[in-house]
Amino acid sequence: MSTTKTRAQLQPRKAGLTRRQKRAVSQGLQYAVFVAAVVALAVSADWGSLRNQFAQSDLVGQMFPDIITLALKNTVLYTVSGFVFGLVLGMVVALMRLSSVGPYRWVAGIYIEIFRGLPALLIFIFVGVAVPLAFPGTEIPGGTYGKVALGLGLVAAAYMAETIRAGIQAVPKGQMEAARSLGFSHARAMVSIVIPQAFRIVIPPLTNELVLLFKDSSLVLFLGVTLEERELAKFGRDLASQTANSTPILVAGLCYLLVTVPLGFVVRRLEAKAGEATK
Repeated sequence: MSTTKTRAQLQPRKAGLTRRQKRAVSQGLQYAVFVAAVVALAVSADWGSLRNQFAQSDLVGQMFPDIITLALKNTVLYTVSGFVFGLVLGMVVALMRLSSVGPYRWVAGIYIEIFRGLPALLIFIFVGVAVPLAFPGTEIPGGTYGKVALGLGLVAAAYMAETIRAGIQAVPKGQMEAARSLGFSHARAMVSIVIPQAFRIVIPPLTNELVLLFKDSSLVLFLGVTLEERELAKFGRDLASQTANSTPILVAGLCYLLVTVPLGFVVRRLEAKAGEATK
């Protein structure tokens, strides 16, 4: 065996950082920049003015218990009613979208494109103004609650329909074939076999849609609500106007977070479980 060393072996090894060390240095620099930015922001902010405008404890006391027993309760009721209506309508539209009958598919497709493309604000204005003009003397059942359920539901159904359709199509076709081989009709197989499996798949995105509806319920103010029908955003804005202070708006925002943050955690947990189930 030759003991002659090549020129590359004779050259001294260059001193330098390994890839792992370079990554650690890069991460350290990013943390340092982030901390410096936060400190600079905290130092430059006028905390006294912010406290006077957003943290008046006496105003916070005036908001309770009405912000919970009235505003938050109405927000939850509006959200739940809109979600239920949207879920039912979304299921119908999804089945129309999958139908073998051409006109059903066309109507469902047009509905989805229109109501996904329009801002929710315009839908609420349409429900509050256009519907009474189009059908004089006709009252939407449930008063304001019915109008909100219709407005939120029309928007949510367009998104839910596509989510449910994707869930139905994600169910293996063998499930339907097996059910038909056992004597199930197509409709019974869909109701008993396919749709339950599809809903297990789409629970995470539907829960996320519930979070979005909870925030969109603030648009109810464009329908013209009474004092007893106010939701969180309207309640906070009215009190802020009366007191010339933004503390009520901040408290209303925190009440939104009391609901949306736990729901967001539920969504992440459901998505994680769904991911584990597919492995």
